[in-house]
Amino acid sequence: MNRNILQLILEARGNKGLTMFDIDETLFRSDARVKVKTGRKVVKLLTNIEFNSYKLKDGEKFDFGEFKSAKRFNQTATPIAKMIAKAKAIIKNAVAKGSDVIFVTARADMDDRELFLDTFRAQGIDIDNVHVVRAGNIGLDSAAKNKEVVFRKYLRDGKYKRMRLFDDHVENLYALLKLRDEFPDVTFEAYRVKKDGSTKKVR
Repeated sequence: MNRNILQLILEARGNKGLTMFDIDETLFRSDARVKVKTGRKVVKLLTNIEFNSYKLKDGEKFDFGEFKSAKRFNQTATPIAKMIAKAKAIIKNAVAKGSDVIFVTARADMDDRELFLDTFRAQGIDIDNVHVVRAGNIGLDSAAKNKEVVFRKYLRDGKYKRMRLFDDHVENLYALLKLRDEFPDVTFEAYRVKKDGSTKKVR
């Protein structure tokens, strides 16, 4: 049977795999901070890690200005070598086998799309074969809740038999794994990314 026809049949049966990568503290480290404000006053500056679990108090709001700056990301983001290498290998394999790779970031839209993507190209990442999903646009009160919306959307497509996620924040990983009962025909894998770029499977 023609290879392209066989691939289309497998995809139609929901036999594709989807690998998802977080960006901040998973592929890159960034010095950008989320500002917590009351009115115009900045009361806290949060790292990406601190933001993931921060609960707003009455009267507080987030200011994501630094995280929207593609220039800042391009100039200051430090690649995490082990994870960059893993992402490149997985993307290459996915392209060859007809599976998919997406980057799911807690960020909202950046102010310069091409400059943002150039940061990945500079590391040899085939970003043109990766879709970047900006979960921050969803607007719920935590990164994990926003990402859960993304995970469920891709699961409901019915295309994927296997889904795996690489993320530094355990709540995001559990947001994926909690969907196992809802989608029992899908195999789930979740990997927590440590500071040195090594990974540990979360069950």
